[in-house]
Amino acid sequence: MSLKRTRLDVHSTSDAYDEDADYGEGQPTLQDPAPFPADPVFGPSVLSSANLPDAPEAKHPLPRLENLSGQVAAHPTTAAVIVAGGIGSRFRQPGGKQLVDLLGKPVLTWSAEAFDAVPDVGLIVVVCPQEHLEEYRRVAFDPFDFVTPVTMVPAGEIRQESSMAGVAAVPETFEQIAIHDGARPLVTPSLIMHAISVLKGELEADGVLVGHPAIDTLKVVRDGAVVGTPDRSIFWDAQTPQIFRAPICRRAFAAAMQEGFVGTDDSSLVERIGGKVLLVNGPRDNLKLTVPEDLAPVRAALKARIKGA
Repeated sequence: MSLKRTRLDVHSTSDAYDEDADYGEGQPTLQDPAPFPADPVFGPSVLSSANLPDAPEAKHPLPRLENLSGQVAAHPTTAAVIVAGGIGSRFRQPGGKQLVDLLGKPVLTWSAEAFDAVPDVGLIVVVCPQEHLEEYRRVAFDPFDFVTPVTMVPAGEIRQESSMAGVAAVPETFEQIAIHDGARPLVTPSLIMHAISVLKGELEADGVLVGHPAIDTLKVVRDGAVVGTPDRSIFWDAQTPQIFRAPICRRAFAAAMQEGFVGTDDSSLVERIGGKVLLVNGPRDNLKLTVPEDLAPVRAALKARIKGA
């Protein structure tokens, strides 16, 4: 299947749940002539320490860099939902942190390009504030050569509503739904492909999320006083993408809405209805931009990847 240009559809609020620059030549590219290995080996992470703790399912390391050229398989089975609904109040960026320039491209573009380079992803749904739909399309997508069809839908008032809006825009023909934070621009196609493969290969699993073992000491605190120090070896930091089988993903969001439950991530909705979610060991430098101070390490990590490509 060969698509020559980006297809951008703007949905009205009736189609989904209601939610929370001129780029010239010389843009950096990531290249890796080697194909994605079936069983990748651990590679260096810009921010990782030498001795991260191992866990039973921590077998999926930082993938190598690859060429971010768009491609779509003849029969793709996965749709990506990129949640970019935040207004960026903590980032102090007009229009949201998604449009912040990162080495010549908006943050959101880097995130979307990683999914565009995954053959099994046949649709990218971008969820953003309704008042910025056209601006996001014009700045983050129009100047770039996307091959995967892109649909844009308005966000809700909170992140969970935004994720639900994106899921609602995914046709039922897709078997998996991958939900990703638009403000995590360091995600790679290899990591996405491997997470999808893990889910497809584990028939009893309902979802897979990317994360890494906690390395900081954790404290239980009540009224400002420490009351316990749990064993950190059982704790993981959750990242995105989080990929689920489409039917249980839809049921999980519907149940949460009906029961008034608000989770801290999308996986928690699947977990609470009995779904089995596996962990894929991701790199520590799959960072999320939340405050302006986050931009420096993200930029440094991206420069290091480009230099090493």
